Amino acid sequence: MNQLLILFIAIPLLAFFATLLWQNKSEKAIGTIVRFAKVANILIALLFLGWWIINGFEPMTHRAVTLYQTDNFVFAIQLYYDEVTAVFSIVGAFLFFLVATFSKYYMHRDEGYKRFFNTILLFATAYNFIILAGNFETLFIGWEIKGICSFILIAFYRNRYLPVKNAFKAVSNYRISDVALMLAMWMMHHLTHQNINFSQLGEAKEIAIAANHAGMAIFIVCMIILPATIKSAQFPFTTWLPRAMEGPTASSAIFYGSLSVHIGVFLLLRTHPFWEDMLWAKIVIIVIGALTAIMATMIARVQPTVKTQIAYSSAAQIGLMFIEIALGFHWLVLVHFAGNAFLRTYQLLVSPSVLNYLVHHQFFHYVKPTQKIVSKINASIYMLGIKEWNLDTAMFRYLWSPFKWIGRRLQFLQFNIFIAILGMAGVALLIIGYMSKESIPSLNGALPIILMSIALLVILFAFSFRQSALKAWIYLLTGHFFIMAAVLFNAPHIYLVEIIFYASGVLLAFLLGYFCLQRIKSIDNDISLNQFHGYVYEENTTGFLFLVAAMGMLGFPLTAAFIGIDVLFTYVGTNQIALIVLMALCFIFIELSAFRILLRIFFGPHKKLNHPVAFRSS
Repeated sequence: MNQLLILFIAIPLLAFFATLLWQNKSEKAIGTIVRFAKVANILIALLFLGWWIINGFEPMTHRAVTLYQTDNFVFAIQLYYDEVTAVFSIVGAFLFFLVATFSKYYMHRDEGYKRFFNTILLFATAYNFIILAGNFETLFIGWEIKGICSFILIAFYRNRYLPVKNAFKAVSNYRISDVALMLAMWMMHHLTHQNINFSQLGEAKEIAIAANHAGMAIFIVCMIILPATIKSAQFPFTTWLPRAMEGPTASSAIFYGSLSVHIGVFLLLRTHPFWEDMLWAKIVIIVIGALTAIMATMIARVQPTVKTQIAYSSAAQIGLMFIEIALGFHWLVLVHFAGNAFLRTYQLLVSPSVLNYLVHHQFFHYVKPTQKIVSKINASIYMLGIKEWNLDTAMFRYLWSPFKWIGRRLQFLQFNIFIAILGMAGVALLIIGYMSKESIPSLNGALPIILMSIALLVILFAFSFRQSALKAWIYLLTGHFFIMAAVLFNAPHIYLVEIIFYASGVLLAFLLGYFCLQRIKSIDNDISLNQFHGYVYEENTTGFLFLVAAMGMLGFPLTAAFIGIDVLFTYVGTNQIALIVLMALCFIFIELSAFRILLRIFFGPHKKLNHPVAFRSS
């Protein structure tokens, strides 16, 4: 029975591939496949719930496949089923079915009908990956896929300015959570010297106590709380949630009203055995939850749009869930999650009808509001709510602007001579680092830091560059070369297959992306990053291929680079703080740079006047 856990993932994944075979106009066939998959998902969820109850509420575990293994590293797909999985799977199965049924009619004759259901099925696969994950590696696969699906659906109306802008804003937050989770995996590997399962988190805590590794345990918990806070839109990352409502109402319901936004709650529940005895962690989670609940409630009460009100109301309820988790009321959290998920889904699905009724009622029964005297405190709170406490401005000014400023100071790198020098130097250092690293002095261990710093500077240049997209794309590959070289010079020995894993995925992605950009350049010789081009109108297939290339460049679980990146992190020691910080920043800005190129070249309002162009405010 344990082996059948794979059905949770296999059913929506097979349905995803099946819908790829149909054209957009084949709505009946696509709808039938989706609803069949969702009904099967409900039956599987109920079957396993019954089996789990009959089995005496004993957790089930199953190792599906081992993708890579060495003496001290195992990358395996491990599945795990307990009461948390049971509740999340039942709620998810029913909500997927309800939203899919609603969407069949809501998305009727939409030009993105097939694209919408493709993405929903892929998200269902990612969601089941996460809730059934038995280790961090499996969870991270679902985590990455879910983030990409969210990005695609926020930018669903990709010919408009605001959906594209807000999709990039959301994915910027997601990437911080991705890298934080990678750092948690990195430190956990050094703490336990193995890739542990979630059922062994209690043992990992005992190891930390016995070996007096309190600092390592604190770091791991911080890197668990951070992605949970971001994914569940808690303070100070709350403002990405209403921005994510730019997609279709149905996707907003399943993503940001019900399932996706509760993944942070799931992460805290799953990792609770590791931090349950840490009072400081509980206090931090309670403070984050309380601040979010208070702030989001104040913002929700004054927002003029219904989606924004629902988004902040949901964030406030999740803040209360954070408090409940810290206090140990786990069954209350699960009931709270189910209630909030169904309520927000219902509110979002009926919101168009409610707005239509309210507009009609206001037109025929308008009553002029009476003037009231407002105190300065109430007026200040009102203005803070309207401005969403200026969280967006603060995040941009203090988190992203410093890195953009650094990138703009490196504009001399745009000259072809520097591209050639850095490219050849990166390849040469990569070869020397593997073949004869002893021939270059280590500079007392500073060489890896120097190489990783060069990688970060090159990537930041690509992140802020506003001219040729091809040059920015080439610099992303150059950044990867210097990252690999830095790790090679840092580690005493690395298996060749691990370098091949990393390099093969990145090189294939680069070549595919380079081909796509050259094709666009051949149209009118303009691939500047200074504006949106909107080439998805004319080059839809090329845009899709570049999306695949961008995902491969960042190490998405699409190529072997996903395993290679995970393995390379283990070659950085726990005392090498500067190196790991630089490496983490590199992987944050590689994704942001790649997706920035994608959005600027293929998405947004088309620059040609013979295509319809939406106003920025639409």
